[in-house]
Amino acid sequence: MRRSSGSHVFLLIFFRFLPLMHGVPLAPALYVFGDSLLDSGNNNLLPTLAKADFPPYGRDFAKGSTGRFTNGRTVADFIAEFLGLPYSPPFLSIRNSALTGLNYASGSCGILPETGSSLGKCLNLGEQISLFQLTIASDLKKHFDSSSKLSEYLSKSIFLFSVGSNDYLNIYSGNSIFNSSKRNTPQQIATLLWDKLSAHFETLYNLGARKIVMFEIGPIGCTPAVAKTHQKTGPCLDEANQLVSYFNNMLPAMLGNLTFTLRGSTFVLARCNWLGNDAVMNPSKYGLEDTSNACCVTWQNGTSACIPWVAPCLNSNKNYFWDGYHPTEVVYSDIASRCIKDNTVCVPLNLQQLVQM
Repeated sequence: MRRSSGSHVFLLIFFRFLPLMHGVPLAPALYVFGDSLLDSGNNNLLPTLAKADFPPYGRDFAKGSTGRFTNGRTVADFIAEFLGLPYSPPFLSIRNSALTGLNYASGSCGILPETGSSLGKCLNLGEQISLFQLTIASDLKKHFDSSSKLSEYLSKSIFLFSVGSNDYLNIYSGNSIFNSSKRNTPQQIATLLWDKLSAHFETLYNLGARKIVMFEIGPIGCTPAVAKTHQKTGPCLDEANQLVSYFNNMLPAMLGNLTFTLRGSTFVLARCNWLGNDAVMNPSKYGLEDTSNACCVTWQNGTSACIPWVAPCLNSNKNYFWDGYHPTEVVYSDIASRCIKDNTVCVPLNLQQLVQM
């Protein structure tokens, strides 16, 4: 279905008023893990080059430049609004107890502990899970008078993941451990990443998580950072998208197996790759006009982060990409809305169905 700019505006307003519509939160908390697609400010407090705490980042966000790597809200923010919860604050900046959730996501990081290290310090996925364990021990336990009540709280909370993009992007930047060995086939790379991710999911399950949503890796070959650097013709580097597909194609069976083996768990797959690819190839179908260029003025001829304080394009609602890597708020809004209500995008359950379990 084609979406006009008017429908974009309606979606953005709709999300803002969702908490008022249902009053009581649909879940007790939203815990967020991953990379810069979901980071809400953790990297602000880390010694890294991967930061977004300056304009024009946050141009359309109520609080300005908070460390989100886009012009406005992320998928996690829209899902929080749907749930009737506050935005999950970044763990590293939290000063008070956050019973409604926390955000552990960290820009430039990935599934592998080495990913992102060339830019400085980031919180890899293993560290993020460890910080959640610390949250339980040092904060959450004191708010519940029994372990059963804490377990019930955790079992009804939503755990959101978007991670893996940087593990693949680093292959094209020359900073991946896979670059040192030609023996790694695409299948071997995908299997290694899945094995590590699966172990993290099992750890999270043992800590009490039961409702976990995992987003596919998006079409990284279509990002300006990859396409403009490596592709001579066409909007995308097909080789990069094909490499990612090995990982994405494993997810349905692997997440289904976890749901089967980890009693009481539900793993939801957010199928955002085909959605992103379709938007790049058919922009008018989604009310977009430019799916090849960054909205902000970036370093390295449109293929990197926004240059601080330089004015971006006027109407980001018509652009797919905010900078060389990250989508605009309107793209995040579309992905979130489909995951909430469409169980062909979020499978086997959409978020409306997941919160009712």
